[in-house]
Amino acid sequence: MNGVLKTAVLAILRPLVRYLIGQGWTYGALADTLKMVYVAEASKHYGEADGRTLTDSRVSLLTGIHRKEVKRLRLLLEEHGERPMLRHGANIAAQVVAAWVSMADYADPSGQPKPLPLRSEASPSFEGLARRVKADMRPRAILDELGRVGVAEEKEGVVRLLRHAYISALPEDRVAFLGENVGDHLRSAVHNLEGGESFLERALYFDALPAVVLEEARPEIYRMSERLLREAHQRLSEAESPEGPQRRLRLGVYYYEEDAAAGEGEHA
Repeated sequence: MNGVLKTAVLAILRPLVRYLIGQGWTYGALADTLKMVYVAEASKHYGEADGRTLTDSRVSLLTGIHRKEVKRLRLLLEEHGERPMLRHGANIAAQVVAAWVSMADYADPSGQPKPLPLRSEASPSFEGLARRVKADMRPRAILDELGRVGVAEEKEGVVRLLRHAYISALPEDRVAFLGENVGDHLRSAVHNLEGGESFLERALYFDALPAVVLEEARPEIYRMSERLLREAHQRLSEAESPEGPQRRLRLGVYYYEEDAAAGEGEHA
């Protein structure tokens, strides 16, 4: 089991480490970050049976990190929190775009997101869309954010969606989405390893498709994935909201391809 687990960990870390090297991160920088993760996860998930907080000595025993370092890291975690969140403006803008492309009120007869007046009392409008997703930002600020990253534009009081997804070119946004999306994907996979009712976690895999097949099929595959996410968003956003406990979810789709020879070499 340890050998299989090591192979899986290497497969997960290789692309991340390749990126970190390109960003100037040395091994020491990653090692310092991992120490904080070890302390956070041990403290959160391996507490005493009676619910008492783990002592620094117990965390040190579980993680192999010196007790004084454990104490320092726990103080840092209390001060700064464990999870860097997606920039607030980007998060709200992404919710607005998701609602725009999935809600029937904001679609034309062909099902495409239609241009919206900035404000209107008689028909769906951009300001009404912002209120519908319960955005805690002014509609103008949301529109400025969408315009800044090239997702929407306003001309003569009409707002048009230029892309069907919030895809920011800002490096900090892309890194935040990396952490959010890949983090939840790993949480889903680890949950399934630990037993209980499994979460959805599937992948389609071919190891030797002709390149011309992918060139032809890739656009349609992308459209299929967008349709899945749009329909799922519509199904969930239109459901009744009874009182009771709240839950967080993320449904993701990803796509990757590379030359077959490169893939074979990487797995050798």
